[in-house]
Amino acid sequence: MQWIAKLFGSRDEETLPLYTAIVARAREPHWYEAGAVPDTIDGRFDMVATALSFVLLRLEDDPVAAGPSAKLTERFVEDMDGQLREIGIGDIVVGKHIGKMMSMLGGRLGAYRDSTTPAALDAALVRNLYRGTPPGPAALAHARDSLMSFRDSLAATPTASLLAGTMP
Repeated sequence: MQWIAKLFGSRDEETLPLYTAIVARAREPHWYEAGAVPDTIDGRFDMVATALSFVLLRLEDDPVAAGPSAKLTERFVEDMDGQLREIGIGDIVVGKHIGKMMSMLGGRLGAYRDSTTPAALDAALVRNLYRGTPPGPAALAHARDSLMSFRDSLAATPTASLLAGTMP
């Protein structure tokens, strides 16, 4: 039945509230100001991928969220596809760019999953959020502390609330 929905343009809207909340969280000015995330296309992608990674990692803890988690990832792919086309990337290379973005998301999931200490998260952030160029210590501390707080808040938020788009 899902192929019929795709054929006629109907989209699954289950994850839209959560994805919208993730993007809103990633666009909060403090990431770019106090956190020194570059306010560029790449920097904004990195911040969305980081916020999405933390949410996906939280959803991994709940077997009920497996389906919505997959749909959330599909929504991310659709969004990135649209963003690439909007900035003028042609049909021929969009797939290659999407493949690279998905690989980057997978790398972030692994890095953030393994970041159980502040020092490990710092290293993961420098590598993934700042693409190897460390910001100043205060900016890195801001990003790390904000993300650790976000992770803790996500852990305390019921899955149903998250899926409804209630972002801590």
